[in-house]
Amino acid sequence: MEKPSIGGRPGVLAIAVIIALASFAVPAQLLSQQPALFRGQVDLVNVGVTVADKKRQLITSLDAGDFAVYEDGKLQTIFAFARGENTGPPLHVGVLLDVSGSQGADLPFTQTASIRFLTLLADAADVTFIDFSDDVRGARFPRSDLPHLIEHVRQLHAGGGTALYDAIGVYLDGAAEQDGRKVMVLYTDGGDTKSSLELDDLMKLLKRSDVTVYPIGALDNQPQPVRAIQRAILADIAEATGGAAFFPGSVKDLDRIYQQVLGEVRAQYTLGYLSTNEKPDGTWRKVEVKITRPDSKNLRVRARKGYYAPSKG
Repeated sequence: MEKPSIGGRPGVLAIAVIIALASFAVPAQLLSQQPALFRGQVDLVNVGVTVADKKRQLITSLDAGDFAVYEDGKLQTIFAFARGENTGPPLHVGVLLDVSGSQGADLPFTQTASIRFLTLLADAADVTFIDFSDDVRGARFPRSDLPHLIEHVRQLHAGGGTALYDAIGVYLDGAAEQDGRKVMVLYTDGGDTKSSLELDDLMKLLKRSDVTVYPIGALDNQPQPVRAIQRAILADIAEATGGAAFFPGSVKDLDRIYQQVLGEVRAQYTLGYLSTNEKPDGTWRKVEVKITRPDSKNLRVRARKGYYAPSKG
């Protein structure tokens, strides 16, 4: 079993997260008019994009020529393009599961739903599974080790508080070492009560990462003020990374939500471009993705809002 650098909460504060660049080998034909598939070792800015129509139906048939990418208002050249899970860079999945004390009654159902989701990830190169309460525990499992991961999930017990921000920070620390497409699915039923990592610092880490986050917040058992605050936080986390937040009405909706997340992951496009701004100044670069087709007014694009440039240090 391959394990990422997952440890206690104090170490999370010293996480060094790399900017949103993915390494892919780009063959010579990328210099032609047709974008090629991702193949790794040239630094590309890697942007995951989801497209839906007004009825929120996912659009999966677009080509590279249907997209335009702008960085700080300047049009970029798309050098690499992938559609869905079959042609894109390797998919690395993180699953984060809240096992705090409030999960006691619902844990058997959340375990079963998580296991069903894990068994459907046939295209994932590996899965990093993290469970959290007062502490954060996790490991990275290659696809071949799925039975051990499922057994681990079945043996979980609920208890303690909720170190939500620390758990996300620990996952981002491990994901920074991986090349390819990275998707994190987070399930929690409450607000953070135990983390050392502050929310502002977590948001900076999320913006520096190239992970797409899909939070699932089952918050109906929380007091209304806590519920509203936590819902906004999870929505901000999703928006910052180009993901989507889900709020099931009850724990019994989890299977349906996991299926929706799986559909999003499989419908995601991956666009790769070499930034025309070569300054290693560590500044925030705003990224905007547009659809160039005539019917673009009927389509809604979701992607991360930008990334931090590399710095000399």
